[in-house]
Amino acid sequence: MTYEGTGKTLLVVGVVICLVGGLLWRFGDHLKWLGHLPWDLSYEGQHFKFYFPLTTLLLLNGVLWLILKLKDGWFK
Repeated sequence: MTYEGTGKTLLVVGVVICLVGGLLWRFGDHLKWLGHLPWDLSYEGQHFKFYFPLTTLLLLNGVLWLILKLKDGWFK
């Protein structure tokens, strides 16, 4: 059994995570609106905080879906 494909995949995922982390570290000040969009749900009680970024999750899901469709050649 060879693990070449798994190793390459883990390496690519690691590089992508590092790149995204670096971009967030460098340009995080410009993304303060992310997580505070309309329909991002938040509730703060006396001893309880609840936060569910619904719109942000849908937006990121759509962007990732589009990137994967472009990668697979959807627009041939």
